[in-house]
Amino acid sequence: MIHNLPVKTLQFKTFTIEGWSRAAVQTYWRIPELKLGFDLGAHPWEFMGTESWFITHSHLDHIAALPVYVARRRMMKMTPPRIYLPEHAVENVDKLLKIFTRLDRGRMPCELIGVKPGDEIELSREHVVTAWETKHTVPSVGYLVWERRRKLKQEYTGLSGEQIRDLRRSGTDVTEERRLPLVAYIGDSAPAGLDNYPAAYEAQILITELTFVAPGHRKEKIHKFGHMHLDDILARRDRFRNELIVAGHLSTRYGVKQVRTIVERAVPDMLGGRLHLWL
Repeated sequence: MIHNLPVKTLQFKTFTIEGWSRAAVQTYWRIPELKLGFDLGAHPWEFMGTESWFITHSHLDHIAALPVYVARRRMMKMTPPRIYLPEHAVENVDKLLKIFTRLDRGRMPCELIGVKPGDEIELSREHVVTAWETKHTVPSVGYLVWERRRKLKQEYTGLSGEQIRDLRRSGTDVTEERRLPLVAYIGDSAPAGLDNYPAAYEAQILITELTFVAPGHRKEKIHKFGHMHLDDILARRDRFRNELIVAGHLSTRYGVKQVRTIVERAVPDMLGGRLHLWL
């Protein structure tokens, strides 16, 4: 296996979270069990087999590797990937790929699918993805992966197996869909982008940006440019119902030791052990 980019890995229950994220450098995440990835600021070679990618916005540190990824899959004779991205960016990304086709003299086969807030994307019979509006300097969206299950309707819970069977045979739908929020992902966003979608606070796993942590950095300016500060997380600590909160996209102004010192001083319990810094 070729290891061409840094990849950190975290195992949490049934999911593997992989990737790397630094503000203005590169952001890329993958969850292999769900057969999807988030953002393409760079693309590790070992992520090649994942063919569905969800792009939050069109800044280069989140999308620059898209042509590389598409070209590599073509070179390896893999099926064209599906790229979900904010609908406003589809036309220009398509033009970009056509330019690279001429420069590279190789095709760039992929399916570009525009996404707008409120859209629902069916991944499989078990999983769907919903998009919501986040707040950044360009149009951006967040994504939430849901597990959907068929459960017996409440009004039939007291019936015997034979009675339920008879109802099914008569054409009665005795089940209903119920959804469990699994993974919420936010690229670059001011805190309003998280607040826009309360279900993100309920997801089993939340992957969020945390660009700034130093006390001296002004939150008003940070929010204006579509980012979050550690204080924004602290102000919402009672809202998080997530079992795991992964905080990445930290500013390059900070070293790893500095980030740990600041965060552990401000949040000594690390939100009950749920907060994980992606460093």
